[in-house]
Amino acid sequence: MPASIDFWFSIGSTYTCLTVLRLAKMGPEAPPLHWRPFDVRRIMLAQNNIPFRDKPVKAAYMWRDIERRAERYGLEVSVPAPYPLAELTLANQIALVGCDEGWCEAYVTETYRLWFGEGLEPGQEPAISRALGIIGQDTARVMALAQSAEIADRLKAETDAAMAVGVFGAPSFVVAGEVFWGDDRLEDALDWAERGRLG
Repeated sequence: MPASIDFWFSIGSTYTCLTVLRLAKMGPEAPPLHWRPFDVRRIMLAQNNIPFRDKPVKAAYMWRDIERRAERYGLEVSVPAPYPLAELTLANQIALVGCDEGWCEAYVTETYRLWFGEGLEPGQEPAISRALGIIGQDTARVMALAQSAEIADRLKAETDAAMAVGVFGAPSFVVAGEVFWGDDRLEDALDWAERGRLG
């Protein structure tokens, strides 16, 4: 039986779009992943690692790279998308409520579709209501939970847990203590879960 994979993601990571939309396209054949939201911005600030801010050449490369890779995967994206996100933390707190209630994956998928398809910025309206409405969740109810002190504290704890296992960016996949960072490492993580090695 394959080892479990912790999928550490943070809504706000642009490259995570590729992973999330790839997994959605796989449907029931998608690999079993334990979806774990965290606050990637907090980790990047702690490490003085802000990869694209005030770096227009690197940012232009990022958008073109995402566009190329999306085409390779058969995904439709519209770039550049709004970035960076003003409400990254709230978007991930909503995802954490979804983890508790079983709709995290659906919410994150719709959030990325709206972000990279319609330019709707996660963590703000109308993206929140649109994503939650598509998956059949009541916005007022979910927002009350997501903005609670309990969920805010839990997102901080999950971010601490991510750092403790060596996660420094998103998306990351952790398999039996091995960290694989980046959308292009998804297949490596699957190999490791299946065989305990690459290839």
